[in-house]
Amino acid sequence: MKMLQKYLLNTLLVLAVYHAGFLPVAAAGDMYGNTGEPSSEAMMADGLLVRPVMLVGTVVGIVTFVATLPFSILGGNVDEAGKALVVEPAEYTFVRPLGEL
Repeated sequence: MKMLQKYLLNTLLVLAVYHAGFLPVAAAGDMYGNTGEPSSEAMMADGLLVRPVMLVGTVVGIVTFVATLPFSILGGNVDEAGKALVVEPAEYTFVRPLGEL
């Protein structure tokens, strides 16, 4: 019984932390003024939360691309894999204007 309680508490804790991580990002999506330009809050959320996470995602995508490159070569889809795993995350991280989520 005690093991079940511990498992349920750990599961609830993981779910709470997981969902709490998305709250600032979801709130930042609504931080546009009447002009259609991103607000300072959206820019701050993007710079402090979204960009670092996307930087990690870009690095993970590069590692995944390199690890699966032999299979992509055999399958003839190196360009598609490179675009999906490296180019798109890198563009979202480094090229997109600050505050535009």
